[in-house]
Amino acid sequence: MNLPAVVTRLVNAQNKYDSKAYAECFTNTAIVHDEGKQYNGKEEIRQWIEEANEKYKSLMKPLKYKETALKAVLTAEVSGTFPGSPIVLQFHLELKDNLIDSLKVTP
Repeated sequence: MNLPAVVTRLVNAQNKYDSKAYAECFTNTAIVHDEGKQYNGKEEIRQWIEEANEKYKSLMKPLKYKETALKAVLTAEVSGTFPGSPIVLQFHLELKDNLIDSLKVTP
């Protein structure tokens, strides 16, 4: 599967539990929506993923990637220490200047 470089970096950062590298995949004004909450900017995104990594120890395995213009959807199997693991989630991405400007995680 051919993923854009920023998406590959995001998956690698997640699988290494590297919250700093994960946050660097986003624009300074990026927004993340996950589990009914919103996180704004790199620092909030770094804190969110750091807490999620500590709590769930999630690993991502990309299954499918579809891109149209500046929007994309990464479908990935996510496993970790949460009930129902593994689960297939969709990562709805908006890309800007080779970075992620928006991410919404849905089942």
